[in-house]
Amino acid sequence: MPHFASGVIRFQKEVFPGKKAMFQKLSLGQSPEALFVTCSDSRIETAMITQTKPGELFICRNAGNIVPPHTNHTGAMTASIEFAVGALKVPHIVVCGHTECGAMKGAMEKGALDSLPHMKEWLDYAKAAVDIVEVLGEGKTEAERMMMLLEQNVILQMQHLRTHPTVATRLAQRTLQLHGWIYDIATGEVHAYDDKTETFIPVSERYAEFIAANPEARTT
Repeated sequence: MPHFASGVIRFQKEVFPGKKAMFQKLSLGQSPEALFVTCSDSRIETAMITQTKPGELFICRNAGNIVPPHTNHTGAMTASIEFAVGALKVPHIVVCGHTECGAMKGAMEKGALDSLPHMKEWLDYAKAAVDIVEVLGEGKTEAERMMMLLEQNVILQMQHLRTHPTVATRLAQRTLQLHGWIYDIATGEVHAYDDKTETFIPVSERYAEFIAANPEARTT
């Protein structure tokens, strides 16, 4: 905790003064470019990975980067999605999984979670992805099966997003885009889901057309 407290003091004395105008503008409201759904894992630093500034991402984090399908039960994810999409009008939603995900390892071996009943129940939202791996992953190595699960879980959570009324409406209006990413902690690589090939390809390839048309995005 002393480390964190010292960090706050450094922020107030060394960082905030140079960015005071930005924070004053942010104090008046927010207009993020994306709702970013990712894992709670402490190794995932969203601003570092995406090189974004305060105010650019509306972030929801939980174990396994999970999006429960919409129901009439109010939960934190449901309310956050509704606010980001319905009130803030974000034009993009990113579901970002990652390598070495403890939640996904637990989803594959739920018996190991008997002492964590809430976690065990939470991971039921990834069951369809696990079932796919059990069928299509036969004969593959454990590493290959885990990568398949990471990808299938991201695809599944994107499907769950479509069940949320605000998301479904914005998708029908073509004012919202869904994106699925996998971040590799060891290499820094990020692969994005490509609807045309139904595979995950490097971000540089997935968004090559956009980057070429927006050269300023490469340096900002």
